[in-house]
Order: sequence, then structure tokens, then C-alpha cells
Amino acid sequence: MLIKTRGLVLSYLKYRESSIIVRVYTEQRGVQSYLVNGVRRAKPPGRIALFQPLTLLELVAYVPRQGGSLTRLAEFRCAEPFRSLPYEVHKSSVALFLSEVLSKAVREEEENLPLFRFLHDSILAFDEQDAGTENFALLFLLHLAGYLGFGISSGAALTDQVALAGPATGSGFSSGPATLRLREFEQYFDELLHAPATTSIPNGQVRRELLAVLIRYYQLHLEGLGEIKSLEILGQVLAG
Repeated sequence: MLIKTRGLVLSYLKYRESSIIVRVYTEQRGVQSYLVNGVRRAKPPGRIALFQPLTLLELVAYVPRQGGSLTRLAEFRCAEPFRSLPYEVHKSSVALFLSEVLSKAVREEEENLPLFRFLHDSILAFDEQDAGTENFALLFLLHLAGYLGFGISSGAALTDQVALAGPATGSGFSSGPATLRLREFEQYFDELLHAPATTSIPNGQVRRELLAVLIRYYQLHLEGLGEIKSLEILGQVLAG
């Protein structure tokens, strides 16, 4: 049996000499893993580019048998080509970071149309945005939390939980000065939630700290989320 669905690429692993196993958040079936043969061959060129982080695809996929978790794609093509996201260092770094978060945070293997529409529309808007993109990752994670069941109503609600729980390995901040700054961070989170166009976040270093606090908040609500390794890469880009 075949299904036709849209999907958003989360990640892929190399498989054998020329194939990959790709994880996709699909419109009809949530998170699915597919075996894609031959896309790493030199000819035809460029096919592996379709499986870069957050690429939007149209898929025709085989439905796995009962109890099976891996199946194949019969057809695939780019649904909506990006204008800037793969070509600008800042945007591609954000895409890498968000795809890692999504790969670990979004796990359901069933239809969730509101979540799919949020992901689809947010990524397309980010690709089209020419200015004011510096806070996109923060805004994305703040809103994604609502779709995952632990939405944030205020900066104090977020920072109180993080302060109470304390730091975690790989969270990106310590129990020293950064924790003392959580009260200052309340203001920034409130601005992002309620007046994002006029936020007073001063620089990339503060954005990096805010992202680390948000990741710690996610760790408190998602068992097994673990360390987000690409946060360090994004932090370097933000600080540059």
C-alpha cells in the first residue's frame, strides 16, 4: 500500500555505499523513517540535497507492515524550494539546530495537522524573511512548546522552573552567574512571547544564553532529550 504525503526532513544517516535512512515528520503519519536507495551516487547529481535539514518534500511512501518501522520511498521531490535557507550561514545554522531539537523532541507516529502546519509555515516564513531573523530560533522553540504540551505563558513561569531544577550536563549554562541572570531573562522571554517585534535582547551572546535556558526547559519536560550538540555551533554563529 502506498500513501502520498508532505513531509519535513529531520535528519538522515548514511546506509551502505549510496543509500540513506531518513527521518521525516510527515503530514499524515507523524515521524517516519524511510530507506532511500542510491541518493549518494554521483549521478544523478544533487539528490542528497533534498534531504538536508528542514527540506519540505512531497512523498509517495510504502506503508510499513504491522510491527515494522522502516519502509521505502517510491517517489520524492522538493515541495517548495527554499530561496535563502540553505545558502546563508546564519539561517542554515539555525536549521541544523532546530532539526536536531525536532529530531529529539517530536516522536509521535501519528497525524498531528496543527503541528505539521506550524512547522511548515514557520520554516517557509523563515526562508522568506530578509530582516529580523536573529530571534527566530527563540520564537520557534517558545511556540513549539505549546504544540508539544508544555506551552509557556510568561517569562517567570519558564525561569522559575529552570531555576528550581538547576543545571544539567550539556544545558549550556552553570549554577553560577547565568542562574543569577534568570530574573533578567524573564523580561526577554516576556518580550518574545508578547511583543517580539520590539524585544530588547542586546546581542548574540545573550541570545545564546536564552537558547540554553530554553533547551534546559525542554529537558525538564521531555525525558531523554539529552544534549543538543548543534547549540554550540549556533552559539558561535550568533556571537560572530
